[in-house]
Amino acid sequence: MKKYFINSILLLFPLLLFSQQNYRGMIMDKNNPKDNLGVYGVNVRWLNTKVGTTTDEQGWFSIPYKSSYKKLIVSYIGYRTDTLSITNLVPVHHFLTEETATTEVVIRSKKRATQKSFYATTNVFTVNSDELLKAACCNLAESFETNPSIDVSFSDALTGTKQIQMLGLTSPYLLISQENIPSIRGAAQAFGMTFTPGTWVESIQITKGAGSVVNGYESISGQINAELVKPFSDNKFFLNAYSSVNGRLELNMHFNERISEKWQSGLYVHGNYRGQKFDKNKDNFLDVPLANQINVMNRWQYTDVEKGWVSFVNVRFLNDEKQTGEINFNPETDQQSPGFTALTGNEVWGSEIDTKRFETSAKLGYVFPEMPYQSFGFQLAYSNHQQDSYFGVNRYDIQHESMYSNFLFNSIIGDTRSKFKTGINFTYDSYDELVNASNYDRKENSIGAFFEYAFDNLEDFSITTGLRVDTHNLLGTFVTPRLHLRYTPWEKGVFRASAGRGKRSANIFAENQQLFASARQINIDNTGGTIYGLNPEIAWNYGISYLQKFNLFDKKGDLTFDFYRTDFSNQVVVDWEQPQAVSFYDLEGKSIANSFQLELNYDFAESLTLRTAYKYFDIATDYKKGTLQKPVQPKNRFFANLSYETLAKENGAQWKVDLTFNSIGKQRLPDTSSNPIQYQLPAFSKPFQLLNSQITKVFSEKFEIYFGGENITNVQQKNPILASDSPFGEYFDTTIVYAPVFGRMLYAGLRFKIK
Repeated sequence: MKKYFINSILLLFPLLLFSQQNYRGMIMDKNNPKDNLGVYGVNVRWLNTKVGTTTDEQGWFSIPYKSSYKKLIVSYIGYRTDTLSITNLVPVHHFLTEETATTEVVIRSKKRATQKSFYATTNVFTVNSDELLKAACCNLAESFETNPSIDVSFSDALTGTKQIQMLGLTSPYLLISQENIPSIRGAAQAFGMTFTPGTWVESIQITKGAGSVVNGYESISGQINAELVKPFSDNKFFLNAYSSVNGRLELNMHFNERISEKWQSGLYVHGNYRGQKFDKNKDNFLDVPLANQINVMNRWQYTDVEKGWVSFVNVRFLNDEKQTGEINFNPETDQQSPGFTALTGNEVWGSEIDTKRFETSAKLGYVFPEMPYQSFGFQLAYSNHQQDSYFGVNRYDIQHESMYSNFLFNSIIGDTRSKFKTGINFTYDSYDELVNASNYDRKENSIGAFFEYAFDNLEDFSITTGLRVDTHNLLGTFVTPRLHLRYTPWEKGVFRASAGRGKRSANIFAENQQLFASARQINIDNTGGTIYGLNPEIAWNYGISYLQKFNLFDKKGDLTFDFYRTDFSNQVVVDWEQPQAVSFYDLEGKSIANSFQLELNYDFAESLTLRTAYKYFDIATDYKKGTLQKPVQPKNRFFANLSYETLAKENGAQWKVDLTFNSIGKQRLPDTSSNPIQYQLPAFSKPFQLLNSQITKVFSEKFEIYFGGENITNVQQKNPILASDSPFGEYFDTTIVYAPVFGRMLYAGLRFKIK
């Protein structure tokens, strides 16, 4: 079947060519004419026809043209719909106007904070800055609290680091990028999501299922791309200060300065600190770690719209320090050496995780001024990630040096209904790991070429199909196919389907660092593979989705259904089911992940929006002891978010209120039946509910304050640390966490900006 799938994709490439004329132009935002920045996703169509298109990321569009076409309709949610008179083929440069900027009586439509594309072939949606401001959103890992498609959980009872899942699979199975450069991978998997401050994020694009072949072969369950704020469009000065009752203090500052007409530079500074100790559950361990982070990025942007050039250069440095463990742990006197066994009974268990990361990247793009549908881009990135850490008597150090380059060319075949992307990329990764007394060193490099073809008949059907071939020094030479289909059977309804293959090397220690904070013995069943003696992970992902938009009582809403299945050909199984051990071994049998989601969004009023979702997961793996559901993974989840905001006054003043509810079903827990009875857990956890809320008072366009709470109902897991009274004993385990540890967390902050 897979061979047939690949052959079918190859047959789709040589489609019919078209030779008609096209009309081109660029759509921009009138509020910022000095920047000449294009607007993405604007609808453009000829009056009284079905011939239409949307603008690309630079705001350019190209649409089939006939001499009988005289009127061009330009529309975008939240902006005035304009009708342009077209008398010749000279490209148009048109500025959008906000609906509130006209004195005419118009029907206004509030632009949603989370936007689902009706025309995109892939199942992708965009989370913009308005959505990110609905919660504290201190970092990227916390940016999904109000999003039903991403599940946020804790990975262990010590670091409290939030982990994300999509389609029931953890973040290593996602391709996570920043501005389309793969970023959170390798050594950064465990804590990398916390290294991008929330205020640096302009928007997030989330793609479910098999994504594009352009950025690589590693994605299996989806792709998440974070777009950072741009110096040209960001505020001249921005300040965000934050404080919470769990002792976290945070400060973010942005400084942007125009160097010349085409050059702009931004300096972004983030710092957070937690120096207060908390032990609310009285288990003698810190509920949240002591922490200290400094994070600085310098960003340069060059834009020359007339000549078609745009470029970004980033330089960034991070220093992150965490301390956790017993409440009276002192690293100056209590740090134990790896393999320490001579216990006296007076030892204090503790852990420190120190991370230093340097990264730099450059992007160069060119859009042909007379051919806006044709462009090329080049990306180059380098990072050096060094983590020194110990967890009681276990030591884990890793240094990961990475390089990535990508050259991309976009154009059309005939007219803009047939588009393609092609290019080549190169990656290099050097890993140096120390696990207690054992060294694990390796170097990975790969070179790959890709071709992606997209056809859109501009009415009811589109297809995107991609193929890439990679040669990897450890994984060999292999092919990665991807396919996406979109069909619109009737008004406001759209079907989507996708299928694709992903392949990755599992970084078993970096991705499962919580195992070091336990007494479990680490076992690797060497099968002769090229990485840790294990084979690469390979999986196929298939999915279908249906989106129906509707009007009910003159109010807008939409209903979404999707189902995705991930079928592993091979998986590195992480087996926590054995007594006092965790084992890594290649899959023998089946491993599947089925994900079903039903989502309903409805605008009760212009200022009151409800978003609800129900999710069902069936994730099962063949372990050595038999087929089991994935541990610490609820089968059932329910999500609801209610958002209200008053109409903004002339000075910008308004109130914003957000309420988020999560119901988490029971979860299977790893087998602890062989432990002494006081260290045993039930087979399943009890269901629980979480309630988060935030209230924002906007005083003006420059200043606002916010305050809120997470886990307002004060849900806490009982005994999140097994054998906390004997941290150096054989039953000590901090990894089985299925509910909040800290309990209710209140916070407050302010934002100040100068445009």
